[in-house]
Amino acid sequence: MIFRSPRNLSLCSVLLLVGLAGCNSAPTQDQRQRDEKTREEAAKATERIKPELKEAGKELGQAARQAAEDARAAAQGVKEGWNHDHSHPVNLNSAPESELTSLPGISSAEARKIIHGRPYHSKGELVTRGILSSEDYNNIRDYISTE
Repeated sequence: MIFRSPRNLSLCSVLLLVGLAGCNSAPTQDQRQRDEKTREEAAKATERIKPELKEAGKELGQAARQAAEDARAAAQGVKEGWNHDHSHPVNLNSAPESELTSLPGISSAEARKIIHGRPYHSKGELVTRGILSSEDYNNIRDYISTE
């Protein structure tokens, strides 16, 4: 939080003074001088905290990226753990959409493409017929069959 240090508190005080300075209707010479001094102090305080704000922004961005990577890895681990429970391969010619989507990396749209491409004589037809990419096929080839 930016209010932790005395320097940041003084910035807040300066900003409050800037807001209050605009309350008079006809500024006098003294008021204009105070306004100028307040603007200068606000500019200096802003310049002093700018590096801290930039660094905090970088750290926040790095933390967000790390959290996203961790979440993806956890989700993939859960899915892989779930799929390791398959005691039998998923039959491409008879499995319902829900069973096909339990395969690693297979979405509902891809499961429907698999269903609409039936029958299959070999697992590799998923790639040769353009149903799945080689990468997606490599993720599921150990979990599928055509029998």
